[in-house]
Amino acid sequence: MVMTTSASVSADGQGAPAGDGTVTDRLVEANERYAAAFTDPGMDARPVQRVAVVACMDARLDLHAALGLNLGDCHTVRNAGGVVTDDVIRSLTISQRALGTRSVVLIHHTNCGMESLTEEFRHDLELEVGQRPAWAVESFRDVDQDVRQSIERVRTSPFLPHTDDVRGFVFDVKTGRLREVSPA
Repeated sequence: MVMTTSASVSADGQGAPAGDGTVTDRLVEANERYAAAFTDPGMDARPVQRVAVVACMDARLDLHAALGLNLGDCHTVRNAGGVVTDDVIRSLTISQRALGTRSVVLIHHTNCGMESLTEEFRHDLELEVGQRPAWAVESFRDVDQDVRQSIERVRTSPFLPHTDDVRGFVFDVKTGRLREVSPA
């Protein structure tokens, strides 16, 4: 049995979906259809629910659907692993201080690719391109412990004035359920 998805690869197996044009071309075409029916919802940049969600960039996480959120409800910050890095603190600081968010929800997930990487990834990049990345990989072996670390990074940041409502979760990619992780 052959399964096909929207991520099906071309006949050459190189990863580009079959069809005409590039993936970006198809995204731009989809935007043209979207824009043709678009009407300005009259919102500003302040999230209605006053919450910022930090999550992994994994394509299996449909955050709005999983959390029952609508357009305009939250700020969403995503990166590899959903870890709280300096750039996440930057985004959360702007979200809280300039745009009124008060709560932070952190979401990691099961079967994350960051569990299989190590800092050796940076070394390999340095050998390949001749320059060591300035950023840390932020890989982890224990997803719960990494959620705890992320909670702690948010709660102890001097830049974030609202750290009372910071909660962390692990999303199960097989069941779609969130499991809360108790802070350290």
